[in-house]
Amino acid sequence: MAAAQQTYPGELDALFPSPSSPPNVLSPPQYPGASPEALAALKYVLKDNHIKYHIYFNYRRFHNHITHRALALYVSGASGSLIEQFYKEDSTYQRPATVPPEVITEENFIEHLGDDNFYAAYNTFFSKVIEDKGVSATLEEYIFCKKYNFVEGRDASAQPMMLARFLGALFHAFIHVGYGTEFGIPGMVVEGLALASVHEREFLPSYLFEPSTTTAMEEATTQLASLVLNTKASIAPLSTRTTVKKSCEIKKHFKDFDGLMSEHGDTMWRYAEQWTIDLSQPGEIERKVEECIWTGTLIYVIGGWSKDRSLTADFFFMHLVTSGLFLPSLLPYLSQNSQVLLLRGYFASTLAWWITRGFPRLDIQGFLSATSHLSSEVKVANPFLDIVQSAITHPNEHMLKIQRALAHFSSLYGARPKGYFVGTELEGAEALDGSLFLRATRLTEEYMRDGTRLWSQEGFPAWD
Repeated sequence: MAAAQQTYPGELDALFPSPSSPPNVLSPPQYPGASPEALAALKYVLKDNHIKYHIYFNYRRFHNHITHRALALYVSGASGSLIEQFYKEDSTYQRPATVPPEVITEENFIEHLGDDNFYAAYNTFFSKVIEDKGVSATLEEYIFCKKYNFVEGRDASAQPMMLARFLGALFHAFIHVGYGTEFGIPGMVVEGLALASVHEREFLPSYLFEPSTTTAMEEATTQLASLVLNTKASIAPLSTRTTVKKSCEIKKHFKDFDGLMSEHGDTMWRYAEQWTIDLSQPGEIERKVEECIWTGTLIYVIGGWSKDRSLTADFFFMHLVTSGLFLPSLLPYLSQNSQVLLLRGYFASTLAWWITRGFPRLDIQGFLSATSHLSSEVKVANPFLDIVQSAITHPNEHMLKIQRALAHFSSLYGARPKGYFVGTELEGAEALDGSLFLRATRLTEEYMRDGTRLWSQEGFPAWD
């Protein structure tokens, strides 16, 4: 089959240059081990995948993770031969790229949203836009402006809602673009935006794009005051549990993310609006990033843990961890208003996934007591080095990504002491400390140790 991407060598070089330094001190650093061979293998994989394969590896819209694994391997110090080996394995089940029915232009951009037959056409479109306008301007225009989210006079069922597509489908477009901004690779941003364009949309409130939206939200939403935590450090997103738990209507949407967002998406966004983001305070965005990272990690490892079964490593909760890694690298490309929109949308989606997986209780005290040995009985100088080293060769394509994320979160927040979250409404939060990330990596390693076990998709029955 003819390649769908009519891209010439010079254009490919511009789309997929050598990785550069990340844009933020909170972004993850590169591990030692870079080599000319590894760089050559990485660039070959990124370019070859771009030409040959669709962004979905099958017709059920399962995502192609080739580039995600290759970049995670490279930044973790893997050899060129290992990058090539995993590419060969991952290529065996990919869906070939196909020639789109027509080109995408400004005039028909909205008409073909959600149609994966146009993935290659959206790739070509965004290649030209980013070449002309750059990454920041492209993100602002096509993801965060009203024009590509809500069109006056257009039927509600046909609104573009690009921000919802960007954050939908377990954050995959967000993650793909995040790799591009972390490594300075325009082609990853192009593919991520094309992916967002062929994602199906979820709920998005139109008032987000009205003038003075942020001020209006902060002034108008006071009925959920339990979500506002005026403390030095908080995990405000997790304080929603008591409020959400009261809604029997929401309960029926367990395991039905699309149904929840269709029927109660406005509620999810109202909770997100109650999460205080005060841009007048220096360092506020960095604090909100930290809250998102703690929230995703707590839902994954404590929400997935029980005293009877230890950790059940949930496929959906795992993405709450891996996606959080890219917040520090993507936010610097956005204006302040767009940063707030992204953070609130990220929180709304995180809350919705927590609910639809069963809304499991967070037994912080029970978890910390049962897993204390994981942080106290360390027999090597730096356990994270062994953990990442083991994950590099693990056959599952998500294993290195989650262990790399947790290792980096430990480097940022591992020194947080007990009492850091004192005063929050989350029961047991005062006992949390930075050892959470080491515990999470070791429990994940135990769950996936034999290399054949899959991430759980069963969900959790704990509505209590």
